[in-house]
Order: sequence, then structure tokens, then C-alpha cells
Amino acid sequence: MKKYNFNAGPSILPQETIDNTIKAIQNFSGTGLSLMEVSHRSKEFQAVIDEAEALFKELLNIPEGYSVLFLGGGASLEFCMVPYNLLEKKAAYLNTGTWANKALKEAKLFGEAIEVASSKDANYSYIPKGYTIPADADYFHITTNNTIFGTEIHEDMDSPVTLVADMSSDIFSRPVDVSKYGLIYGGAQKNLAPAGVTFVIVKDDILGKVSRTIPTMLDYRTHIKDGSMFNTPPVVPIYAALQTLKWLKALGGVEVMYKMNKEKAALLYAEIDRNKLFKGTAAQEDRSLMNICFVMNDEYKDLEGDFYKFATEKGMVGIKGHRSVGGFRASTYNALPKEAVEALVACMQEFEKQH
Repeated sequence: MKKYNFNAGPSILPQETIDNTIKAIQNFSGTGLSLMEVSHRSKEFQAVIDEAEALFKELLNIPEGYSVLFLGGGASLEFCMVPYNLLEKKAAYLNTGTWANKALKEAKLFGEAIEVASSKDANYSYIPKGYTIPADADYFHITTNNTIFGTEIHEDMDSPVTLVADMSSDIFSRPVDVSKYGLIYGGAQKNLAPAGVTFVIVKDDILGKVSRTIPTMLDYRTHIKDGSMFNTPPVVPIYAALQTLKWLKALGGVEVMYKMNKEKAALLYAEIDRNKLFKGTAAQEDRSLMNICFVMNDEYKDLEGDFYKFATEKGMVGIKGHRSVGGFRASTYNALPKEAVEALVACMQEFEKQH
């Protein structure tokens, strides 16, 4: 039976990313060595990291004066690296969910870090509006897509201070005006590669402004200077990321991807809104294109376990909602084909007919 992968991360990857990486694990670039054992200093791997960096810049139209880094540690390490490198007097954070909250917690270790606005009062079901970004903050941090609660910031905002964004789960899903950001980071395991590599896009001139001493490994300037090679980089995930970037370019880039993502999301949200058994959990205007969260309508609550079992038997993988929210979550990342969403919609319609 065909499986449809709705996992939230590690998540679905393009089939050609998987196939090409398997081939390279067996014999990388004609070297007769596995990608897993090749030197990261070899000219063959240097070509991989150079091309991945170039495609990042091309696909996102990254302006001059920005560096692209491939690091370890996941987005969770960036929660500490950002304030380590940027927080001198005060940092401001928008609290839109679990990961935004964790980023704020880390920043508090380095100085004053304030919560500008939060949607915790409604279990993070909306993106706060009408707040003021403090002009005396060193930076303003946002999490553009909230995987657990299914909300997303759909526009690149104007900020009076350096804007920092965790884009772990929506990078390359829509066009981004990188010039509005000082730093963008994210774990790769949702829209780019298997877990193990973290991407960072950083404006060079925002660095070197803090008075604290930064440990060598945690200083972005170290990694810029050594081209992401200060220590052994995660070679296999970077290679896989390059395959995904090539796949994305061949499709037509982020504009095409954005159109496809909107179509997939519209299809599933329409069914959630129509089907008498289900209801969405996120505010309409803030609904994520990447993580679509829904629950059973109140009068059908007792059918939740039955639907999960039914959907699983139909080949739907990873649709259980996060333990902190319950219900269901369909992660519709870039590599998920529209056919998977159509299959889930058909499954929901069939279950409705039975009840």
C-alpha cells in the first residue's frame, strides 16, 4: 500500500534527494569512496558546499553582504548563538509557540530579553497583531512558522531593529525578502535535508558589535572566515540539501513552490471547513501552509482514535497532532505531492460517510 508521509520533521524529502544521496553514499563523485567517509577538505566535497551556498543565494535572491553557513546543533543551538552574537543591551521576542518560547528562554541567559507579544492566552492559535517593536532593542526575533500549533507569519515584516527569524519549517516555501532580515536560521529536517545540518543566512555587518567574549565555535565570524569548515561539517546532510536545492531550482524555484503550497493547503483547509466531523484550530488569517492542524468537532470527539486508525490503515503516516495539542496535524512541506493531500481528503470524506 502506498504511504503518504505527513511527518512534521524529520519529514518527507524529494525522491531524487534520497536516490542521489544513496548513490553518493555508495560512491561519491566517482572517488570510489562513500560520501560518509570522504574528506570534507577534498575538492569534490568543497564543490558540493560551494554549489549549495550558491543555490541558497540564487533561490532566495540573497543580496550582497550576507553569508550562508552550514552548521551543526540544530535550530536549538541557534537559540543561544543568536543572543551570544547579537545581544548587547536588550533583545525582543515575539512568542508564537513552543519553539519561540524556547528561543526566548535562552536569550534571557545573556541579558534582558523581553516578550513583545504572545498568543499563549489562546494556546498559540493566532499570530499577535498590533504590538510595537522596541526601537532600543538590539534585535527582534520571530518564528515564522509554528509547527506544533499550525500558524504562520505570511509576510516579511518591516522592523526598526535587526530582524532575526527562525525559518526551520517554512524556508523555501515562499519568496522571502532577505534584505529585511539581519539573520535567518533553521534546522534542515523539514524542507531541506535529513537532520544534522543547520542553515544560517547572516548579514555580515551586524556581527562583532557585542562586548562579551564569544567562544570560537559559537562565533558566526569563525564560520564565515572558514567557509563552514572550521570543524568537520555534517557532510551527508549538506550533500542531501544540495540535491533538494537542485530539485527546487528545476521545479521553477520558490515562486512555483509557493503556488503549489497554497494549492495543497487550500485543498485540505477546504475539506476541514466543509466536513462535519472536523474543525481547524488556527485562526483563519494565520493558518500555516506547512503544518495543517485540526481536531474532531466537539460532538464527534470520541471518534478521534477511530479516525487515526482508519487514516493509518489508508496509508497516512504521521498525522497525529503534537502531544501538547492533540488532534491531527498534516505537514504539507515542499516535497509532499498534491496527490498525498488528495488522498487524505478522500480519507476524511470516506470516514464522514461512515459516521
